[in-house]
Amino acid sequence: MSSRRNFLKTSGLLTAGLFMNPSELLKTKRVAGIQLYTLRELIVKDPTSVINKVAMAGYKEVEMFGLSAEQRFFGLSVKDFSALLKQNNLVSPSGHYMPEKFLFENGSDDEVKKICDVGQVMGHQYIVIPWMAEERRKTIDQYKKLAQRINKAGEICKAANLQLAYHNHDFEFFDMNGQKGYDILLNETDPSLLKMEMDIYWVVSAGYDPIEIFKSNPGRFPMLHVKDMDKLDKKMNTEIGNGSINFKKIFKCAKVAGVKHYYIEQENNYMPDILSSVTKSSSHLRKNLF
Repeated sequence: MSSRRNFLKTSGLLTAGLFMNPSELLKTKRVAGIQLYTLRELIVKDPTSVINKVAMAGYKEVEMFGLSAEQRFFGLSVKDFSALLKQNNLVSPSGHYMPEKFLFENGSDDEVKKICDVGQVMGHQYIVIPWMAEERRKTIDQYKKLAQRINKAGEICKAANLQLAYHNHDFEFFDMNGQKGYDILLNETDPSLLKMEMDIYWVVSAGYDPIEIFKSNPGRFPMLHVKDMDKLDKKMNTEIGNGSINFKKIFKCAKVAGVKHYYIEQENNYMPDILSSVTKSSSHLRKNLF
């Protein structure tokens, strides 16, 4: 999560434009979405310009993050941000939100309901739990209690015509006396109430095979985070196709997994800069994987 808390160092995006060849992404009907966290520093500074450039690049879907306590996205109201997406012919199938008090402190249902309200305005299909602080995930018992609360949160989302989902990192796969938190989340939640957004990089980083997980839990993975692993430093990301992850093999199991949405994400190690990195990732996805 530390990488998620460190803002990008690159600032030339707004003036240089988001991608080198935006028309390239329009040559396929299957265009990946983008997790806006990839553009986190820039979108905070100028959300209107960044969203415009995302659309110009040929993207059709974005995954949200960054809802403030004041119910705003990067200074814009939820309603205004939704309108901004519509103006640019973008949709947002999902967003990352953390109802922390509800999940970990037996908080009020209202916390989840407010997130559902946001999701409805944004046109989401999925409300995604993105992260757990270290103190929340030290024991299997904590995961078991979380699974119970997730089922309740899933019921609230379902009542609002939304689907709850969970986004993994690597810590869910750490061994805890022969058990793993990820297995608890899969096995002790109702599959109709909790879907999974697999972050492929983190699964591979933890030493597991995404394909085997798909086969063991068919249809439960409507969303993927697509980011590659640097060949020299496994702790770092790299551009799609430049690293060590065999996405072609993994994507062949997309039907088994139930994948509907692919989100490009890169959190660090942009070479030589974010513009070049995201352009290369997009091009590789279009030419070699879709």
